Amino acid sequence: MTQKLAQWFGKSSDVLSDKSSSSANSADNLHSDASANQTAHAKKSEPSSYRRASAKGLSLAVKPTVLGEVPVLDPSKPTFYVIREYSRSNSLLVGMMTDELNLPSALASVAHAGVSETSAMVFLKDRRNKKGATSATPRLERLVQACLADSSLDVNLIPVTILWGRAPDKEESLFRLLVADEWSSPSIPKQLFNIGVLGRDTFVRFSEVKSLQKLISDAKAGVGDDLTHTIAMRLKGYLDKQRTSIVGPDLSDRRNIAGQILSSAVVQSAIEKEAQATGKPIVEIKKQAAGYLGEITSDYSHSVIRFFDHFLTWLWTRLYDGVEVRHFERVRALAPDHQIVYVPCHRSHIDYLLLSYVIYKRGLRIPHIAAGENLNIPVLGELLRNGGAFFMRRSFKGNELYSTVFKEYVHTLMQRAVPMEYFIEGGRSRSGRLLPPKMGMLAMTVNSHLREPAKPVVFIPTYISYERIMEGATYVGELKGKPKESENWLGLLKTAKKIERIFGTVHLSFGEPLYLADFMEKFSVKTDSETPADDTSATANRHAMIANLGVKVMQNINKAAVVNPVSLLALVLLSTPKSALDEAQCLEQIALYQRIAQSLPYDADTHVTDMTPSEILAYGAGLKLITRTPHLLGDMIRVADKQAPLLSYFRNNILHVFILASFMAALVQRNGRIRREQLDSITNLMYPFLQTELFLKTALRNVPALTDRILQVLTDEGVIVDLGHGVLGAPEGNSESYQQLVVLASPAQQSLERYFMALALLSEQGSDKLTAEQAVNLCYVLGQRVSVLYADDLPDMFDKALFTSFIDTLKRLDYVVENAETKTLGFDARINKIAEHAKFVLNPDMMQLLRHTASLDNAEIDTAMREMSKKRKFRL
Repeated sequence: MTQKLAQWFGKSSDVLSDKSSSSANSADNLHSDASANQTAHAKKSEPSSYRRASAKGLSLAVKPTVLGEVPVLDPSKPTFYVIREYSRSNSLLVGMMTDELNLPSALASVAHAGVSETSAMVFLKDRRNKKGATSATPRLERLVQACLADSSLDVNLIPVTILWGRAPDKEESLFRLLVADEWSSPSIPKQLFNIGVLGRDTFVRFSEVKSLQKLISDAKAGVGDDLTHTIAMRLKGYLDKQRTSIVGPDLSDRRNIAGQILSSAVVQSAIEKEAQATGKPIVEIKKQAAGYLGEITSDYSHSVIRFFDHFLTWLWTRLYDGVEVRHFERVRALAPDHQIVYVPCHRSHIDYLLLSYVIYKRGLRIPHIAAGENLNIPVLGELLRNGGAFFMRRSFKGNELYSTVFKEYVHTLMQRAVPMEYFIEGGRSRSGRLLPPKMGMLAMTVNSHLREPAKPVVFIPTYISYERIMEGATYVGELKGKPKESENWLGLLKTAKKIERIFGTVHLSFGEPLYLADFMEKFSVKTDSETPADDTSATANRHAMIANLGVKVMQNINKAAVVNPVSLLALVLLSTPKSALDEAQCLEQIALYQRIAQSLPYDADTHVTDMTPSEILAYGAGLKLITRTPHLLGDMIRVADKQAPLLSYFRNNILHVFILASFMAALVQRNGRIRREQLDSITNLMYPFLQTELFLKTALRNVPALTDRILQVLTDEGVIVDLGHGVLGAPEGNSESYQQLVVLASPAQQSLERYFMALALLSEQGSDKLTAEQAVNLCYVLGQRVSVLYADDLPDMFDKALFTSFIDTLKRLDYVVENAETKTLGFDARINKIAEHAKFVLNPDMMQLLRHTASLDNAEIDTAMREMSKKRKFRL
């Protein structure tokens, strides 16, 4: 049938089709007196036989229903039906309905004093009119001129709304929700699909009659100088209101604000500069800017949001045991009066869907999400765009026009107080730790507010944690050197195979809000209009404020951490040489961590699982993360085969909660006994590195008081012994308490091993020999080697982000200085002094291994750097 319809529509040049759709209610009970009123309207002529046949053919597939009252017309006036766009199928549908309702036929020609038209339809946007909707269509122009020429002539104008696929009783169908049309114009295949499949879920709304003479009179009283254009825009407004009442407002930025952005002074200036720089015509550069905008902007769709609501509800029940949400009441309280900016950590592609789903189900408007262009692949990209995503390139470098267009789009979001969401880490964490914040989106948000404040801005740090992730194996491979694969449908299909697996519970916690106004006050930053042009300190203050805000976001994400059963189990088992423990020891170690977390709560927002240790073991076994090996002397609990690298991810999610307790344990366990002043000295020296790596919330000045509390708890637990006279010691070597101390000390030792390896590399190579990039890449290669020699194969030892963070901290603390010309790292004897403190934590064998590994000659360095530049895995 759709083939025949396509043939009919293809032949007709003056029967036209709308580009919107949705569903309907029944209109079997139309007023019987409406026909009596309409029979008096003598039709000026009958539709051609071809048009009648076309409408009859359409009626075989389409059974529309009518919403609202049938308009009552003045029979002395010619009647025209106003439709949004040039269209064939919709105009045939209007013609069919006008005949059925005994209204003047939309398909018939109209002959009236001063008016002669081939059909009774006015299209506000005609595809033959290249100027688009902002220019009057020829028929409307002729009608306006006829009325101006003869003041006694008036015309009935009836705005008509047609929607396909919006029957309320069909909204439970995922497929129908996805294909339902709202505001966007469908392609020809999509419109044929609407007719053939959704034709019986169509409704038509005839609005109240508008007098053209009245519209002309009102338009003359206005400020517009194009009379017909002003009338067209008012008619469009009537249709928009009618459609909004049925399907909700049009929130698509592509349709609503593209013109506003391209005509802004900032973008116009950038277009002129680009034209001057390239020598290209202004018109060509404008097209280029419009292309960038189409690439960036969201295309919000109510039907796609409803589709995601149904689909994700189905998906979560198959993937997860549940989604636990904490502290959402904070967001609800702030939403009415603030510009909300969600800044979550980034663990998985699921994050995009999860956060929007939680917000939507709790009754708040879902945010516009900044997504990487890698996700803008066919079909998926449009679905995400329909769900509120806008896309950004990984780098704006060298493209000032794109940068300007993108920043102006962000500014429009801020001006409309649209909730926003972006992942401040820039990309997904491959190690489970938070990555250093990327300041791009944060700076754009802040600068937009300073340029033109709208609502007060509040950032909502958001912690997301999983108990299994779909990308786990991919993350481990990438950390080991496997090139990152670009997102594509093959990868998505591979991921879809995992839908029937069990991934435990998802945890979503909304952290303590951060108010931009507070940071502006702290750093003495004012809005652009309040800042004198000659204030040289303003830029420096602004940069310092943004940097501090980025760090505080990361710290508040960590404060909202959830110590879930899997992360706690991973922390215990991966701290043992063979990732295995006697069951009784394992249970007691889990209980110890729980008691430490309760006695030393990291933050009021931090949540620790209330499962018992036995329940945690059972839970881990259910997720197939651990195995139990029966033994006469007691069962052994070990990490399941190939799960250790994956579990390290979840351990790292909560490492910050226990790192200082682990560090104290490591100092005592390695030395057997240590004086308190020496412990404090080493802690003060090493804490800034731990703080930077794990975004610890405690300021260095408050560490001594925190150290007192930690040591008191560890002493009460019996894992550290107070020997008196300011000396701390370890328990007896063969005691259970000593075994607990060894396990507790392990996580901090792993961090210090990385630090020492980087320091040893710099020391062995000498000052002003390596650039920061070379140092990081060499540490990555060395870390791979140590991981294999050490036989743990955990990716932590060769995570480039951690080495980058360590080198940056050395520079920030002035231990190394980067040469402005050569970019090499210069340093003095203090580097060796820091490295000497490693002997208080690391065993001699490990220190010797790290020193030996770091002793590379020039040929080895050249080989390593060459292989790294090829982005291939370094093969041992």
